[in-house]
Amino acid sequence: FGGGEHLVGQASRHPDVGFIGCEPFVEGMAKALTGIVEHDLGNVRLVMDDARPVLASLQDQSIARVFILFPDPWPKKRQQKRRLIQPDFLEVLHRICRPGAPVRFATDVKSYADEALWRFLQHGGFSWTANHANDWRCPPKDHLTTRYESKKLGDCDPVWLDFVRS
Repeated sequence: FGGGEHLVGQASRHPDVGFIGCEPFVEGMAKALTGIVEHDLGNVRLVMDDARPVLASLQDQSIARVFILFPDPWPKKRQQKRRLIQPDFLEVLHRICRPGAPVRFATDVKSYADEALWRFLQHGGFSWTANHANDWRCPPKDHLTTRYESKKLGDCDPVWLDFVRS
């Protein structure tokens, strides 16, 4: 969850919903904890780890919504096998998401946007909800901009890919 801005903001907007945030780095964990305390949020649980083992431990159809926002793009060709959106990850994601659960993937790296879209569609268990170009070019109405996103470190404008678990 990076610095946790999106996580804290969503949890503040939806106090009746439980949130799980995964972050392997202590700096991000500290920033999220600060936001959680400042907003007195009791609906957030944090796990200081990569999301993959956390998701693998969850029960079938236990998740109602997923945000995957600006994950490490591993831009070098030899590193791209480390990207989060891989067939095994999508199998786990499909297993834990309830039918109809929205899944949002966002990136500002063109090759990752292309690859992620292809992998989600190849999986077959997720439907892409886009009807118009602005559906992936414009931030969704419920999006909260993060510091990382504001830095514009990628090679393209942010791409918003919204899916629904079939």
